[in-house]
Amino acid sequence: MSTLATRDLTIRFGGHVAVNAVTCAFEPGTLTAIVGPNGAGKTTYFNLISGQIAATAGKVFLNGEPLTGLSPSARTRAGLGRAFQLTNLFPSLSVLENVRLAVQATHSGRHRKGLNLWSIWSDHQALMQRALEILDAVAMRHQQQALVSSLPHGDQRKLEVALLMALEPQVYMFDEPTAGMSHDEAPVILNLIRALKADKTKTILLVEHKMDVVRELADRIIVLHNGTLVADGEPATVIASDVVQQAYLGVAPAKEAA
Repeated sequence: MSTLATRDLTIRFGGHVAVNAVTCAFEPGTLTAIVGPNGAGKTTYFNLISGQIAATAGKVFLNGEPLTGLSPSARTRAGLGRAFQLTNLFPSLSVLENVRLAVQATHSGRHRKGLNLWSIWSDHQALMQRALEILDAVAMRHQQQALVSSLPHGDQRKLEVALLMALEPQVYMFDEPTAGMSHDEAPVILNLIRALKADKTKTILLVEHKMDVVRELADRIIVLHNGTLVADGEPATVIASDVVQQAYLGVAPAKEAA
C-alpha cells in the first residue's frame, strides 16, 4: 500500500485552477521528483499535501488515513515531514540545543512530535548522542554551539534538514532543497537526500528545477503543467517525452521531414 496518496486534489484561486484534480500515489523506497515549468503548480501541490493551504476539492491520505482538514502540525505528527517549512527553529538557542529538542520531541512519543519542544528539555545522554549523530550527518558538529540566529542561509537550511531527520517522518518532502545555497554547500544537502533514500521504508518527494539532480536522484518523475498531471514514469522515459521537452525544457517538437 502506498504511504502517501492524493485523490482528485484541486485548488482554485478565483477563476484560476492552480492544481487540477491530481491523483497520485507515492510508495516507500521511492524518490519521486515533481517537475514542470514555473507556475505549473508544483509548490502549490506540496502546500496542499502538507496542509499549508486548504484544498478546494479532493483528499490527501497517509497510510490509508485521510489527512484532509488537518493542520500542518497534525500532519507532521502523523508522519509527514516537509523540509524548509518548519517553524520550530529557536534562533536564540544553539544548533545542538535545537536538534536535541527535536530528538526529545520524537522520543517523548509520537503525540509530541514537532510540538512543545520547550516543555521537554532533558540532558539524557542517549538523546544528546543522537543529536550529535544528526549534526555529523549534516556536517554541522563543528557549529554545535553556534546560535541559530548567527547562521548563514545555507547553514540554516542544513539545520532544518537535521530537525526533519530528528522528527523521523515516514514521508520526506523537499521543495528546491538547494535553492539559495552556494556551490560548496549544495552537495551536503544532496548527499543527505541520497542517505535518506537508502532507507527503503521512507517515501521521498522532491521538487527540483535542476535536471542533473533529478536524473541522479529520482526513481520516478511526475510532471505538472498548468496544474495538471501530464506525465508519470521512469526518469529516462519521462525526460525524453515530448510533453517534458516542450513544456518543461522549452524544446520545440521536431518537424517531420517533407
